[in-house]
Amino acid sequence: MFYSYILMILVVIFYSGNILVGKAINELPPFTIAFFRLLIAFMIVLPIAWKKTWINRGVFFEYKWPFLWMTLAGVTFFNTFIYGSLQFTTSSNVAVLETIIPALTVILSAFVLKERLLNVQWFGVILSVMGAIWVVVDGRLFQLASMDWNIGDGIMIGAIISWSVYSILVKMYMYRFPPFAALFVMTGISLLVLLPFVVGEWLIFGVPELFQTDLITGLLYLGIFPSFVALILFNRAVDKLGASQSSVFLNLLPVFTMIGAYVWLGEEITTMHITGTAIVILGVTLTTQGGKFIKRKNTETT
Repeated sequence: MFYSYILMILVVIFYSGNILVGKAINELPPFTIAFFRLLIAFMIVLPIAWKKTWINRGVFFEYKWPFLWMTLAGVTFFNTFIYGSLQFTTSSNVAVLETIIPALTVILSAFVLKERLLNVQWFGVILSVMGAIWVVVDGRLFQLASMDWNIGDGIMIGAIISWSVYSILVKMYMYRFPPFAALFVMTGISLLVLLPFVVGEWLIFGVPELFQTDLITGLLYLGIFPSFVALILFNRAVDKLGASQSSVFLNLLPVFTMIGAYVWLGEEITTMHITGTAIVILGVTLTTQGGKFIKRKNTETT
């Protein structure tokens, strides 16, 4: 059990590193970061997955449209939105906003998968959204009309929606595909989709100087750890702990990200960040775990 906890803590560290490194190398435009991250991941998974992909090619063709939408939402554009957001807003804001994804996923599940939500879960959704808004507006809830809104926080809405849609599609279809084969095909499709956007960025902003040590190191980190190693560790932890218990650890994402942003990037951590993070974590916990707790209590009483 303790070993599984260590695995999940490493997963959260790697995911928080995705945000921190994305901020550190944001001299590169977002589509370029996303493209080279996926290119590195594609090269890593190629020797592992190509044979399995070929054997299961019929499944990929049979479910090509759901698989395509999964790819676009979860692999192609999710991190692209994150890297775009980091061009304008702080790592801490991105991490807090990313944390409300489970709550939105639960709402979508209620409508798409017809999953019934309890009152405590709806309360958790409202609480997590309010906590995220609290962070974005820096606690100035009564001055919304006079605020200068940060476009980066707005871009993060795209990431939140993308991953929530991806999560629903994963529940519906991902079990049909071998995991590494799915990752291999997803990264390949995403590279093809992102390539014209990268060319457009380079035509507009100029070709970036990629061959710098910090940029190469950052891209290698993004391609290896959040894209590949974290996936393996997460899957192993889920096998031991279960999906629900494992997902609770992801609430630590803003905590690790804020610490890293303060130490490494010199970002200021305010009381508003800490308060908002606590509210979001409480809300997400109520949304994802509250219903199960109440159902368990009802089962015990009957």
